[in-house]
Amino acid sequence: MTGHDDDRALVAAANAGDRRALDTLLRTHYDRIYAVCRRITGSDADAAAAAQEALIKIVRSLPGFAGRAAFSTWAYRIATNTSLDELRRRRRRPAVVDRVDEDGYDLDVADPDSGPRVEAIVDRMSIDAALAQLPEAFRVPLVLRDVGDLDYAEIAEALDIPVGTVKSRIARGRAGLIELLAAGNREPSDERPTHDL
Repeated sequence: MTGHDDDRALVAAANAGDRRALDTLLRTHYDRIYAVCRRITGSDADAAAAAQEALIKIVRSLPGFAGRAAFSTWAYRIATNTSLDELRRRRRRPAVVDRVDEDGYDLDVADPDSGPRVEAIVDRMSIDAALAQLPEAFRVPLVLRDVGDLDYAEIAEALDIPVGTVKSRIARGRAGLIELLAAGNREPSDERPTHDL
């Protein structure tokens, strides 16, 4: 990932009309933006929609980016708000009954190489299910910290709350996540710490 100075240079170039700089900026941050969206929305389909919408908003808002915060902080704030909007839209959608599971996976498609991946998928699904049960107030700062890799001050700025509140919510979110994982009979191991997202 580029540093803050590299991001500032790319933003300046993108705002001057350099499409390659814009492409580089978006590609550099896309994986983290998608990861934040995935963990907040709880599904691949909703995360893809939220990440795409977040990128559109980032591009449209880029001329107004003042640079007071790091570009990543600003971008994750947009991704967070877009993900929360996607969750609200999902709650209003009618349920569709077909051969697709709750995460949007087609149940009629088999993966011949799934054997070695099963444990990792189960771990991810367990964590995602537990995260989905956390209140948004705890889930969002936890995701920004552990997935977005933002520090406490950046999260406070992104969510417009005090740093002490950020620390408290992350601590409570991690405690809640551990409780939910334990309640789901997930056996923690040394290789897979339960506090890591």
